[in-house]
Amino acid sequence: MKMKKNIITVILGISLISGLATSCSDDFVEIKPRYSIDSENYFNSKEDYEYALVAAYDLLQSTYLNVMLGEIASDNTLCGGESATDTPGFLQIDNMIHTAVNPNLKNLWDWMFAGVNRANYILEFKDKTEFDGKEKIIAQARFLRAYYHFELVKWFGGIPMAGDRRFKIGDETTIPRSSAAEVYASIEADLLYAIDNLETGAQPKGRITVGAAQALLGKAYLYQKKYALAAGVLETVISEGPYDLVQDYSTIFENNNENNIESVFEVQYTDAEGASFTCLQCSEGNVAVGFNGIRGYTGPLFDTGYSFNVPVQEAYDSFETGDLRRDVAILNIVTWAAQTGATYGQGYQHTGYFNRKYIPRQGDQNLGDKNLTNPNNYRAIRFADVLLMAAEAYNEIGEDGKARDYLNLVRARAFGDSNHNISVSGAALKDYILAERRTELMGEGHRFFDLVRTGKAAQEIPGFESDKNELFPIPIEEIQFSAGNWRNNPGY
Repeated sequence: MKMKKNIITVILGISLISGLATSCSDDFVEIKPRYSIDSENYFNSKEDYEYALVAAYDLLQSTYLNVMLGEIASDNTLCGGESATDTPGFLQIDNMIHTAVNPNLKNLWDWMFAGVNRANYILEFKDKTEFDGKEKIIAQARFLRAYYHFELVKWFGGIPMAGDRRFKIGDETTIPRSSAAEVYASIEADLLYAIDNLETGAQPKGRITVGAAQALLGKAYLYQKKYALAAGVLETVISEGPYDLVQDYSTIFENNNENNIESVFEVQYTDAEGASFTCLQCSEGNVAVGFNGIRGYTGPLFDTGYSFNVPVQEAYDSFETGDLRRDVAILNIVTWAAQTGATYGQGYQHTGYFNRKYIPRQGDQNLGDKNLTNPNNYRAIRFADVLLMAAEAYNEIGEDGKARDYLNLVRARAFGDSNHNISVSGAALKDYILAERRTELMGEGHRFFDLVRTGKAAQEIPGFESDKNELFPIPIEEIQFSAGNWRNNPGY
């Protein structure tokens, strides 16, 4: 059931602090239309805090862009699209020639900071009104801020932070860029608070759970190479959380299996109207699905799309013989057409492959532009990801028995048997874990950052320059607005 929400319009300002609210729809909360033009006198009831929290959740839907670019920047996919001039910002990232003048990186920066500011709006007024259960709302707001901060720090490194208040016009000239370590410290503090204060047990669909906060904390520790801490918190998710691997990998990404037992954290999408190419952020749907779709397609099961983010032959070949995940993760359109009689067009950089996990299915009931309003959720953190992160952390601290156990759980499902278990240790085991992350999480936006944090990006990604491309440039507009307060990342 689709339920209506309306979100408070708060303030507008420069790009870092703008876009705090829009009117849209979502899966997990139903409220009556309500508006305020006086944000300083808001937060007078529990309902007010709930409305603002929905606004903070809303920017999660913009992370479709992070997922697409996390694949395009890696060795998994090419930009694709209609032509070389279709979306130049994507193509620049694909070729590792992007600069600070890139509209798509600008969107990513703006949308994630809008999420930070919506969470900060709640935290700025967290002490204004008392009511039962307020700490659970604050815990969700702090998780969301941590999530947006994590996206920003992994893309851009150190960023400006305003503490528990909204950014305001003028802050760009006075607030410095925090170091990456300081951003991670804030992420850790927010997630530890969330873990201590979130309600345990089942939650309404789309709401943050304790397990999600623990998993994101483990991931943040892993990115910082705090392996013992990562192993500890991820072990808690594995041993105490209500999660498990879905038995049939082919069902995980279908619309009728959203929010399943393997989903630790899932971004909710609907087919509500509102999207256009002039306002992709306005979509309540998963824009990436239409962008990934097969160009000019006619045939069974799938719908047509824009043929971006196309997997390369080497990614297809990275799956071992007998790996049941390959044809779930990557659609071989030539084979499919031969089997079904389907027809299709060829876009720019056509490889013959498509990201099958996130391409349009027939019957999605899209409203408006069906390529911009797909309702398929993004499985942001899956239990398989948790197992592989834990395997990596245990390997790094010398507990290879645990590492192999968790790696082999994932592999047993992938092959349908235990005949493909890994028995090596040490550095060889680490290589197997990273390779497994590639195949298990193919098309889900993690590959670029896995290569960067493990020091393998330069040898795997064409055009990647060490000591430069580990981070992306801060948008030129932000550097200019700061009037010399912020310097760009090295190499940009």
